[in-house]
Amino acid sequence: MNQTLLLIKPNVVKNNMVGEVIASLEKNGLVIENMKMEKLTTRRAKEFYSVHKGKPFFDKLVEFMTSGSIVEIILEVSEENRNRNIVEYVRKVIGNTDPEKAGHGTIRSRFGDSVTENAVHASDSAENAVWEIEFMFGSG
Repeated sequence: MNQTLLLIKPNVVKNNMVGEVIASLEKNGLVIENMKMEKLTTRRAKEFYSVHKGKPFFDKLVEFMTSGSIVEIILEVSEENRNRNIVEYVRKVIGNTDPEKAGHGTIRSRFGDSVTENAVHASDSAENAVWEIEFMFGSG
């Protein structure tokens, strides 16, 4: 599979910066295969981030992710970038989880407010991309 999931978080949606994030993705050779907007329920947010359950930041993350609408995007690489590992490439484009440590010009360095409110979520492995895409876009 040559797809991955990216979520644009509530702080970016609230600040009307969704278009700029999408433009940055497209400028970096990424193609939107599917996209939708949703306001996560607490139940869905807890299920999506269940890997972090029990960690000190879990409740704050769930509260933030349910505080407003998010944009869910299935990304693919453009034809000229077909040889790239999409998960690794997207994570390079978005930058470090901590916006202060994210490389200059990355999405998180430009739009992130903190480690929790870091503008976007992206799948961290091909296996997680499959599960996350099914979770957000599947029929169930």
